[in-house]
Amino acid sequence: MSGDLPDRQEENISEIDEETIEPPDYKVLLHNDDYTPRAFVVEILMVVFNKSLEEATNLMWYVHKNNIGICGIYPLEMAETKIDQATTLARENGFPLKLTLEKE
Repeated sequence: MSGDLPDRQEENISEIDEETIEPPDYKVLLHNDDYTPRAFVVEILMVVFNKSLEEATNLMWYVHKNNIGICGIYPLEMAETKIDQATTLARENGFPLKLTLEKE
């Protein structure tokens, strides 16, 4: 009788594994504007999104030329937090920097 229990337990575990669904990731998008200084955008990308100076500068120029670019891809709560941090810093400095989310 106790020999049946381990088999049943393994079946239940494999059923649970199959039912586990990863939450979707979200792209954090940076939008170009004519008011936020490029140096400030680079700073935000380094401080909030942990980009190197080179990565931040390249992304800033990409957004400047293409009007939009991806800062990173994160789980929803982390993406929202990063947008809040960047937006707060921008507003505190008087800039209208815009970031949005898009489901991956």
